[in-house]
Amino acid sequence: QVHLVQSGGGLVQAGGSLRLSCAASGRTVSEHAMGWFRQAPGKDREFVAGITRSGAIGYADSVNGRFTISKDNAKNTVDLQMNSLIPDDTAVYYCASRGFGAYLRSPDFYDAWGQGTQVTVSS
Repeated sequence: QVHLVQSGGGLVQAGGSLRLSCAASGRTVSEHAMGWFRQAPGKDREFVAGITRSGAIGYADSVNGRFTISKDNAKNTVDLQMNSLIPDDTAVYYCASRGFGAYLRSPDFYDAWGQGTQVTVSS
């Protein structure tokens, strides 16, 4: 059974940084695609960043240049470094895993999810 446990998040002022981490068990991060999604109140869950089995990376336009997704294969984690945060980044952030090597931007194609962590950015 695949299990994802998230850590990080919290409250920061605009312009600050946060780092989220997602530790996987039951699935090797290096062999599968991983993604980060977020959901703000009243809005659909949206794609933030994804990374393939081979390490190819994609970002939503809204975070490109500010966020960085990475894998730490030794720790079997996927991380999201968030810099230059703005109030529109406020949401619950979720890590997700697919049973395949290519990431997709739709949350419908992920079969395991972390518990979610709140990120709040004040103005």
